[in-house]
Amino acid sequence: QLQASGGGLVQSGGSLRLSCAASGFSLADYSIGWFRQAPGKQREGISCIGSSDRNTYYDDSVEGRFTVSRDNAKNTVYLQMVNLEPEDTAVYYCAAERTGAALFSAQAMGVLVGDTFDYWGQGTQVTVSS
Repeated sequence: QLQASGGGLVQSGGSLRLSCAASGFSLADYSIGWFRQAPGKQREGISCIGSSDRNTYYDDSVEGRFTVSRDNAKNTVYLQMVNLEPEDTAVYYCAAERTGAALFSAQAMGVLVGDTFDYWGQGTQVTVSS
């Protein structure tokens, strides 16, 4: 089971750190993706980290503002978000993928797709006010 947490209401320019914690399995064996879905919009993949934290992907919309990291000892992955904008308002989800194929594909194609992820957490709401 995955659980995303850390969302909240912040002003434009503010920061939040999301956490994705696992129970029942070790995140160390999985790539972890972060996705978000705004009202009326399709889900979009914004970041991913491989089982080795040296391998990451960021969508252009968050590059330079969001940083993904992992602490395998705590079985948790983080998404540090700074300089938040109203356009970042969405429900944020984390997901785990065993094969690493999604990360490889995202790095090659520039799009993170959620179809191959094995586990999904419940979302956490991020609201950025202007």
